[in-house]
Amino acid sequence: MSKSDKNGFTTGNLHSDRRDKPEHGVLHKAIHTSVAYSYEDARDLAKVFQGKMPGYNYGRQQNPTVNALQSRITRMEQGLTSTAFATGMAAIGSTMFALLRAGDHVISSAFLFGNTNSLFNTFRNFGIEVSFVDTTSVENVRAALQDNTRLVFTETIANPVTQVADLDAIGVLCQQRSLIYVVDNTMTSPWLFRPKTVNATFVVNSLTKYIGGHGNALGGMLTDTGLYDWTQFPNILELYKQGDPALWGTTQVRKKGLRDFGATLGPEAAHHLAVGSETLPMRMDRASDNAQKLAEFCEAHHNIKRVFFPGLSSHPQHERAKRLFKKPGAIMSIELADGVDCFDFLNKLSCVVTSSNLGDTRTLAIPVAHTIFYEMGAERRASMGIGDNLIRLSVGIEDIDDLLADFAYALA
Repeated sequence: MSKSDKNGFTTGNLHSDRRDKPEHGVLHKAIHTSVAYSYEDARDLAKVFQGKMPGYNYGRQQNPTVNALQSRITRMEQGLTSTAFATGMAAIGSTMFALLRAGDHVISSAFLFGNTNSLFNTFRNFGIEVSFVDTTSVENVRAALQDNTRLVFTETIANPVTQVADLDAIGVLCQQRSLIYVVDNTMTSPWLFRPKTVNATFVVNSLTKYIGGHGNALGGMLTDTGLYDWTQFPNILELYKQGDPALWGTTQVRKKGLRDFGATLGPEAAHHLAVGSETLPMRMDRASDNAQKLAEFCEAHHNIKRVFFPGLSSHPQHERAKRLFKKPGAIMSIELADGVDCFDFLNKLSCVVTSSNLGDTRTLAIPVAHTIFYEMGAERRASMGIGDNLIRLSVGIEDIDDLLADFAYALA
């Protein structure tokens, strides 16, 4: 282990680009906009395409700026390697597309982010079975197992009702059954939690959210933890069974997912996300502390029926969240009391921004049933605990007194 590998999270991240020795001694990897790369010896170009020599072949597959960001996130998650995509949804979709076949079975959390839920339902049209279960208990996952089960997918903290999955027990089950275990770490980020500690095969991060942190760039990342034995997975194509077996899964995702689907992260976005990530611990700590205080305020207010936040002792998975995460995160939801109109409430807020997105430095609020989960329909929303008066909050880093005053005024 090198001296730099022993550095703490923030120090290691701040110096990530520099320690990879970028050109001219710059502190940040330069933004490389070229999509084509030249070789003096044409044989070298052929070797790069055939995977016999490291190098760059085409911008849809590789880029120096993006590769620097991949290295950065791999270090954050203490993984084996990472693959960047244009968005978090592209990371999830491309991975499923690359590794699954018709006739395979997936077990997924029933409390998924709306677009991920929509995507998984679309995969059903291509002959992939999907069972949605309550992943707050490993027994529900166990009960859903089939002979053709290939993959289990869950999030650390569900959006918007904040259920916390039985992450470590599911990891043990997946290890016993040689199942791919995908954990979406977006709501916690690698600062609050590392899914590798619960035996995750892949870690998904929507870089758009807390890692980028400033609402100015889209991006997604898939990190291979190096824990899965790919020689046991039946869907690896013979073409990609070359070299280190630990890389077979990622190689197939990069070739059949990133290359063939083309959901490529651009270098400009990669640069914004890398720079934003440098303050992740400070932003995440501040936002989590703000969320804790705001949740306690809301829980005591007569115009709020219920508060969903893992940091509250009333939360069903409060003890689990305390055990797994450094802090309970900065996403929370409130269900307004009967007779309080959610739109009137939102319109009275001045410090809080009515908007989609998560993980911004600013506090964002959105009426869930009427927007991001509208397409699901009332019955599916009800099964997820999403009422018509539910407001999701992504708590930011504002001065807490200003946030509390804003809520007190809007709820008056």
